[in-house]
Amino acid sequence: MGECQIYVKLSEEKLIPKSDILSLLRTYNCYHEGKNFQLRTREEDGELILEGLLNIYWGLRRPIRLQMHDDNERFRLNRNDRSAVAKQLSAESNNNSLDRENGAASGDMGGQEEEESPQLLRTRSDASFMQVQRRSKTHTARDLQRLRTHRFSINGHFYNHKTSVFTPAYGSVTNVRVNSSMTTAQVLNLLLQKFRVENKSEEFVFYMVHESGERVRLRDGEYPLVARVLYGPCEKISKIFITEADLGEEVTYDVAQYIKFEIPVLDSFVEKLKEEEEREINKLTKKYSALKSMIQHQLEGRAHTSDRV
Repeated sequence: MGECQIYVKLSEEKLIPKSDILSLLRTYNCYHEGKNFQLRTREEDGELILEGLLNIYWGLRRPIRLQMHDDNERFRLNRNDRSAVAKQLSAESNNNSLDRENGAASGDMGGQEEEESPQLLRTRSDASFMQVQRRSKTHTARDLQRLRTHRFSINGHFYNHKTSVFTPAYGSVTNVRVNSSMTTAQVLNLLLQKFRVENKSEEFVFYMVHESGERVRLRDGEYPLVARVLYGPCEKISKIFITEADLGEEVTYDVAQYIKFEIPVLDSFVEKLKEEEEREINKLTKKYSALKSMIQHQLEGRAHTSDRV
């Protein structure tokens, strides 16, 4: 008797054999060789578990609400931190969490893969942008007292009524450490907790967005890390985006082929489709009209025969 086959869950209904997922995992880790995004494996209760960092891209069109106060009571701001705070605030509009070089270097030094420092890239459309920029230049005694009271957050800006509404820059990237047993809903909650987002998780969804324009929603019962491995490691081809639940829309592969064309070209396609539709309608109409005439002719012939009898 052979050994019992081990599977990895893609969703509640779909399973993938261990041999298949390990083959894909070798390709995935080879692509990320020397980087922090290689995945590790372990077995738990007869189940193969993948774990590591997962990149998620911000695709929000509306602002999100952040907590007014930081939960981390262990943090204290002293006078030696003034220059660090000013530097971090002034660089807030330019820092993109896509830059992984420094993170990779620190990960190598520590001997472990490290998750990126949580930072959100603020869009320049935010009302508080200019105020945050000015706030970084000088600090009066009153400002420093206010800094000690509010403390700067994990994503480099102040939690107060002026900056608690925040719009992450579209297409900027962050990551979370997950495993293959975590569902879409769990990964989404983990991302929101990482940045202290007060919005409910039901307001957001994940989409796998392809270079072709195809958009596939990751359902609550699916496993994003497994989906990432299945779609391949190259994020130029496909990326996981977080979007508003009421603004996102799935786009099939067939429809995605037409999205890249200009409006006049699409209009010509529509006209061609209408002409083809008319031809098919006429063809079917003639076909069934002929069948109808044949049946009526047969019925009339039988009627005449019965009358003679």
